[in-house]
Amino acid sequence: MPEGPEIRIAADRIAKVLVQKEITRIQFTFDHLRQFEKVLAGLTVTSVETRGKAMLTYFDDLWVIYSHNQLYGRWLITDNGKLPQTNRQLRLAIETQKKAALLYSATDISVIHKSELINHPFLAKIGPDILSERPDVDIVTARLLSPAFSRRQLATLLLDQRFLAGLGTYLCAEILFFSKLHPKTKASKCTTTMVRELASNILKITQQSYKTHGITNPPELVAQLKASGIVNKQRYRHSVYGRAGESCYECGTSIERNNLGGRPIFHCPYCQSL
Repeated sequence: MPEGPEIRIAADRIAKVLVQKEITRIQFTFDHLRQFEKVLAGLTVTSVETRGKAMLTYFDDLWVIYSHNQLYGRWLITDNGKLPQTNRQLRLAIETQKKAALLYSATDISVIHKSELINHPFLAKIGPDILSERPDVDIVTARLLSPAFSRRQLATLLLDQRFLAGLGTYLCAEILFFSKLHPKTKASKCTTTMVRELASNILKITQQSYKTHGITNPPELVAQLKASGIVNKQRYRHSVYGRAGESCYECGTSIERNNLGGRPIFHCPYCQSL
């Protein structure tokens, strides 16, 4: 499933072709949404925002299309009138005079008046969005130490969208590795310095992944790996995620993969000892 940085990157691409443009046509696949096609046509897209893994497209600051990519949803940008060659099912098309933003395969789509956003069942329960709402280290530290979250294992906590919106499995694994914390560690068992470093890494690594299109390794390590002949992005982008059985870049220990809360989690048993 795409994580916060990938959804934010997609939102940026959509905003580039839609924002401040009059919408000439909107097409919904789902019958219950077709009543909004005439309502939204002729309006102007004022912004495209994200809340975790959900995207919000604003029309004249009155109406909002909420969409969640889930596992298989994908946005594509095309010239208006030109559909890409794909076996995916088109769910939503937003067209301007020159361009079209097309959402394929997603099923969680709704149209909401802006005044009702606060009552949306997903948006009402998620925590601050790291990339859109930009909480600082103090806010994240306070949330980690709060009674609601401090006694939970970090690997499951970071994946809970009620804590912070936008984190997924690869960000969780990488954040814990660079914080040198075992996935089963709890914030209540850490020193204040450790918790504050974790909070800093949550923000820094998520923002880096957004800026680098999914690379969580430090730039100097990426440069070293490329110089050694590793040129495939999937091989140099992460330190532990997806690298089970390979050597840790820092200590040489074999990276392990386990399941925690039904989700895969990767870690170095030496660098992240419990």
